[in-house]
Amino acid sequence: MKRILAASTVAAVLATAGAAFAHHSYSMFDKTQSVKLSGTVSAFNWTNPHASIAIMVKNAKGVTEKWGIECTAPGVLVRAGWKSSTLKPGDTVSITVHPLRGGELGGAFVSVELPDGRVLTDKASAS
Repeated sequence: MKRILAASTVAAVLATAGAAFAHHSYSMFDKTQSVKLSGTVSAFNWTNPHASIAIMVKNAKGVTEKWGIECTAPGVLVRAGWKSSTLKPGDTVSITVHPLRGGELGGAFVSVELPDGRVLTDKASAS
């Protein structure tokens, strides 16, 4: 009976570990490329497991497009100097992202230049 219980526990752990790994995969982003977007924040979602930013960006033809940016967890952002009020709809910012591999309008957050000139990343400062 103990062997069956142990085997069931191991199977359950392995099954959920695969799902957790898949969820946290950043393979859909091209980390060899960086794109700098300048535009207006339309939303900043301070939610777990990942914060997110929506930004309206004019393309080369002058057409405004909505980009979705995936950030890390709010707890990590707090350690890097962020607050839930750091970005507000209407803020004009420049955001650097690793773009989606498929060419969709989205990316993984790298850094943001705020309206006051400060640059924030998702890494805690070394000071």
